[in-house]
Parts: sequence; C-alpha cells; structure tokens
Amino acid sequence: MAMDSGVFTIAELVALGWPPTEIRRAQRAQRLISIGRGWVRTDAAHPDVVSAVMAGGALSCVGALSFHKQHRWPKIWIPSGYSDTHVRRSKHMKTTARPTGPFHWCQGYGRPLPVTAAVDSVAVAVGCAARCVTGEEWIAIVDSILNSTEITIPDLQADMGRVTQTVSRLFARCDARSQSGTESIARLRLISAGFSVEVQPSISRHEHADLAVGALLIECDGKLYHSDEASYRNDRRRDRMTLIDRWMTMRLTYDDVLYDWAGVLEDIRSVTRQDRHRIRRTDDPRRKHASPS
Repeated sequence: MAMDSGVFTIAELVALGWPPTEIRRAQRAQRLISIGRGWVRTDAAHPDVVSAVMAGGALSCVGALSFHKQHRWPKIWIPSGYSDTHVRRSKHMKTTARPTGPFHWCQGYGRPLPVTAAVDSVAVAVGCAARCVTGEEWIAIVDSILNSTEITIPDLQADMGRVTQTVSRLFARCDARSQSGTESIARLRLISAGFSVEVQPSISRHEHADLAVGALLIECDGKLYHSDEASYRNDRRRDRMTLIDRWMTMRLTYDDVLYDWAGVLEDIRSVTRQDRHRIRRTDDPRRKHASPS
C-alpha cells in the first residue's frame, strides 16, 4: 500500500527490487524527493500521507482507513466529522517540517508499535480508532470491515497491538452481517433501547431486509444512497411483497439515524405500543416478542 500512496522508505524500494544506484539516480532527477530520513515521495504522492510522514509518523486511524477505502476496500464505513489528518507518531522519526493544517495525534492501547510504512494497516488503524471515535462508530467501522473484506476479528486482534477489555467488549457487539454503517448504528441503538433485533432477516427465498423488530422491518439507507429508477421500483416491489406477507416496513435515512434518532425511536415505539409489530403468522417460527417492557 505504500507504493499506492507514493510515499515509502528506501528499504521498501530495495525490497521491491529497486537497485540502490537507480534510487540515487531517481533522487538526483527529483523523481524521488526526500521528506525525512530514509523516506521519499513521488510527485503523485497522497498529500495526507506526505503530511503524516513529514510530521514524524504514519497516516493512521480514520485517515488510514479512508486511504484503504479509496484504494482497496470501497465498502469500509468511515464516520463523518473526522477531517483532521490522523497521525500515529514514531519516537524514532525526526520531523522535517512544521506540521501544516489540522492534525490529530493517534495512538492505540499498549506499547507504541513501530512505524514501518507511511500508511498504517487496517488492523493498526482500527486499534488507534478505538481511542478516537465513539463506540458506536468503532463497531460500525469493524462491522463494515468484517462484511466487505477477508479480514476477521482474530486478524484484527493479532495485529492491532494490545486488546483491552473495553475493546474486547466492543468486538463482542460487532456483527459481520451488517451491510452499512447506518444499519450498524440503528441496530446498536435499538438494542440499547431494549428491543430484540434480528439482523438481515429473510423476507423471501433470496432476499433479506436490514433489521427486524418482530414483524416490523427496518431498512436503512447509507449516507451516499441514491436510488436509481430500477432500485426505486425494486424497493416498492419489496414493500408490496412484505405487506402482503403481513410485514410492516419502515425506511430510515442516514440523517434519520444519525441526527434524529429520538424521533425515529418514538415512531418505532408508536408501532410497538400498539402491539402491531408482533409476529402473528402461523407459518413463521419466529414468535418471540421484540419490544421492551
């Protein structure tokens, strides 16, 4: 991933097969520009990565996760509101310039891990994010990683450094079935409110909804959701299908979940208070009550 960022160490170049004479020739020709002891960049280098290395560390936390989202795993969920350059500082690196722009210094739990690349791995970035973002946001990030990449919880735990009891409890609340950050946060908030929540309930032989509280289906749209005509028609077809099968459907937007949760929760409770959400179909084995007392 360092080559993707355009920032790398001399040792990385050598490991990639660059002869030392070619590296020196590229430096003299300004095709490789020194930005710190043992670090160089290309003209096309990612500016946030350059800034992080020049500040004396590696791009980490939500910054590194955003980088991985852009270059390899587009479905990793990134919470909004973290626009600063997040840097995991190395005690062994000397800065070459005064940091410019808004910076946020990050560090995971336990002893500092060495900085060996310009962009932290997903696991190390997740470890740093545990001390930067909210618990809900962190779980939503990890849900998206589990759902959209080949990375598992043991993979993350093996490489992220110290796993504290707090982080272990957060891992225990993660669910790889969640397909969007909005869905993850809605699930967590419903459970916190006392509801029994089913994730990705089957509504036909080949289709699933996002969440279910009894017979109330909850569909969550992501921040960048834009329904084209085909998707719009399919959503309405699904709504008709589930209504015929005695489901109710409530559709929530990103803004509904993130910024108007009190209103959403009141709407859900207005349904559950009337006992309309309880499953009554004789052909459905799921009969557990879903609303809090």
